[in-house]
Amino acid sequence: MSIEVFLGAYFVWNCYVFLAMGRDKRRAKMNRWRISESSLLLMGGLMGGVGLYLGMRFFHHKTTRAKFRVGSPLLILFNLLVIGLFYYVGVISYGY
Repeated sequence: MSIEVFLGAYFVWNCYVFLAMGRDKRRAKMNRWRISESSLLLMGGLMGGVGLYLGMRFFHHKTTRAKFRVGSPLLILFNLLVIGLFYYVGVISYGY
């Protein structure tokens, strides 16, 4: 997979996770069905750590929960380690 394709998919996925945080915040205010915390954290662990963190900060959502305050930065670090491993193994390449 080329780096351009990977970065495009990474960007789109993180945008989706960011919007999921906003949607959950809106639903919380309206007392409606919510996205579970475990689902949000799973999305962050599946390469959406940046979107999760930015959504948490932008929407002021889940900021009092320790698992999000601590977990979001840890998931970003985990995502970076996975990206580094993929690059090292050759799953992500520059295409030359």
